[in-house]
Amino acid sequence: MSILISHHKGGIYIKNINDSVKKHLKTGILPALALILTIVLDSVNPFLNRMIIDKALPSRSPKLLLTIVAALVTVTVLRALFGFVKEYLFDRTGTLIYGDLKTVFFDHIQTLSFRYFDNINTGEIMSRMGEDIENIWRSFAFGFRLVAEEALYFILGVTILGYINIKLTLLVLLVLSPIVFLAVKLEKKTDKNFEEISDQTASMNTTAQENIAGVRLVKAFAREKHEIGKFFSENEKNFELNNEGAVIMGHYFPIIELLTNISVIVMIFMGAYFVIHGQMTLGDLAVFSGFIWNLIWPLREIGWLMNMWAQFNASSKKVMAIFSTEAEIKDEGDIPPMDIIGGVEFDNVTFAYNDEKVLKDVSFKVNPGDTVALMGTTGSGKSSVVSLIGRYYEYQEGSVKVDGTDNHSIRLKDLRSAMSIVPQDTFLFSESILNNLKFGAGNPSDEEISEAIRIACAEFVYDFEEGLDTVIGERGVGLSGGQKQRIAIARAIIRRAPILVLDDATSALDMDTEYELLKNLKELDRSRTTFIIAHRISAVKNADRILYLDDGRIKESGTHDELVALKGSYYEIYKDQFRDFEDLEVV
Repeated sequence: MSILISHHKGGIYIKNINDSVKKHLKTGILPALALILTIVLDSVNPFLNRMIIDKALPSRSPKLLLTIVAALVTVTVLRALFGFVKEYLFDRTGTLIYGDLKTVFFDHIQTLSFRYFDNINTGEIMSRMGEDIENIWRSFAFGFRLVAEEALYFILGVTILGYINIKLTLLVLLVLSPIVFLAVKLEKKTDKNFEEISDQTASMNTTAQENIAGVRLVKAFAREKHEIGKFFSENEKNFELNNEGAVIMGHYFPIIELLTNISVIVMIFMGAYFVIHGQMTLGDLAVFSGFIWNLIWPLREIGWLMNMWAQFNASSKKVMAIFSTEAEIKDEGDIPPMDIIGGVEFDNVTFAYNDEKVLKDVSFKVNPGDTVALMGTTGSGKSSVVSLIGRYYEYQEGSVKVDGTDNHSIRLKDLRSAMSIVPQDTFLFSESILNNLKFGAGNPSDEEISEAIRIACAEFVYDFEEGLDTVIGERGVGLSGGQKQRIAIARAIIRRAPILVLDDATSALDMDTEYELLKNLKELDRSRTTFIIAHRISAVKNADRILYLDDGRIKESGTHDELVALKGSYYEIYKDQFRDFEDLEVV
């Protein structure tokens, strides 16, 4: 079973068809032929042994013996050659399918909406993409091929043994028959166990990922011992579940091995009886002794295969659960491309998150090139406003228009390409500063990069020994908060999108740097619409319009002077921040 993503009525559905297998079908033909030839060659040796026992030895013919030995050597060499081809190419095909599964999984993850990632841990996603897809791959690379191989060996063995002596064959099968019943019971027990192991692995990975990501906070609060204990607890649960699986396997495998060993004893005893009574030759018994392993090994492997099937089944369910999650926000039908200038209008917009209303009947209009500032208390809905422009979340009532067009009627690619955002949580990749600056900007010129660095007051990047080629740590580790913000602002400027969003983007800057940066931003082309979310008056004072939000509603709206004259909430913040410096000229 493989995974296929297909588009049907705008949705993504998972179909259990062999899409990846079909894609690499030609790659699998040659190893399949090598597998068949290997099995055929394995079937030759017992008959050559019978010729030695029944013909070469009684006739005392060295020539015949050498001929048979030469045939044995030839078969052995060919068996090794075809075995190599089989193993290498089957593994290669499995690896190709493994790559497909990871690529398709990652592609699907990229289509999912913000809300999905709000409710899932990074560690769980990594567990699904790591251990679970690896279990699926292992089933393709080893499990399914081994099932086919052992099935062919078993069928061939039963056929040949039945031809040699049907009575002895039936006796052996009678002894081995309980193994099938044991395998069914084993699969039922291991299936539940591996589902629990999969969930616990995700939980353990999440604990480790969060602890490593927050290691500075852990050390700052001297909580290393607590975190070690927390991980130990998760790891102990993981151990207990894996130990439970080992106990299950331990109950069944010895019984399976006992039954297969008894079948060999039955074969030797009854085979000798039939030889003594002339119902089969000694050579026939030698052939029977060789081919009985065609029955024994597949049945011995059945427990291991059930174990692998349980892992595959549990992992498939987890991976399928993610694949079956549709993107909450997607293009509605075939929408033509659109060039965006930057006009934005909210008309009685109400937005709820997890059944809690965040925005309530919000209305305002922004002309292209205007600078709009959003202020308000924490949780008043400032970030939600800009998130709705790019349809990162869906509102429930009203409408959001961009250049006079409802944003549901604009392709997501066009809508989001028209926005350049500096988020509250500044994120930088573990790459060079230059690659971080170029992110989402195509191939900017050196002049554009230098100008963006100047505007963002990020000239400090030239002070590093390797300059723009300096590789920064994960999420910008090694840089101060203000340095990260300035690189993020430069990155947003280089993108040259018609809508620029600065979401509390200067909070880590000192007043002098903020002053210079905001002054530089005023030099930008006035065709760029700018949204500034901030808590400091200095960051919003020169905006064309300031919206003060409270409890999801626009409580006050106007210019700086108008809101100061209104003597409302904005004025109170102004007084608190400036006190005796109300006449200070700031940007």
